[in-house]
Amino acid sequence: MSLLPLVFTSGWASGVNAYAVVLLMGLLGRYDGVTAVPPALERTDVLVVAGVLFVIEAVADKIPYVDSLWDLVHTVIRPIAGAVVAALLAGHAHSSLPTLAAAAIGGGTALVSHLIKAGLRMGVNTSPEPFSNIVVSLAEDLGVAGLVTLALFHPVPAAVIAGCLLVGGVTLVLFTLSRIRRFWQRRKERRAARVLRAAQA
Repeated sequence: MSLLPLVFTSGWASGVNAYAVVLLMGLLGRYDGVTAVPPALERTDVLVVAGVLFVIEAVADKIPYVDSLWDLVHTVIRPIAGAVVAALLAGHAHSSLPTLAAAAIGGGTALVSHLIKAGLRMGVNTSPEPFSNIVVSLAEDLGVAGLVTLALFHPVPAAVIAGCLLVGGVTLVLFTLSRIRRFWQRRKERRAARVLRAAQA
């Protein structure tokens, strides 16, 4: 069960930015000799694809509303990526944690962290200025990079931090739900007002 903290943390990170997880793990395994990284993540084709998709996500994730559309598409992709990475970690380590159990933990954690990310981004998008999106996106990228790196060398502290981030994220999403509802209600009212003015003109 010693692999569990790494699986849990990689799942959290995959839910935020799956391509960054694959790219960073692959690079650390290939060029820094980190033995915990499965060889499948170190392959050149995997690194190239992950790198290209990471760049695309880095741009899309910083544009208001485009980020929410991107998150919608990745509701399926990120949990699958979290499950695959977790399964590869379990298979590579030959640990007592079964591969299917690792995949379930990684995929489930990735789904929860993805839903938190998507919910918080909807709240950020209610802000009229675009800079908050850029700041939040950069913070997410740095958080994923820092936590994945920490997890490969010190998995238990990284898992504790990931757990705290999950709990804090759920709390923030619940806090912002009312703000999101008010935003969409105001938007609906403005649209209805425009339609009414157009009909009266």
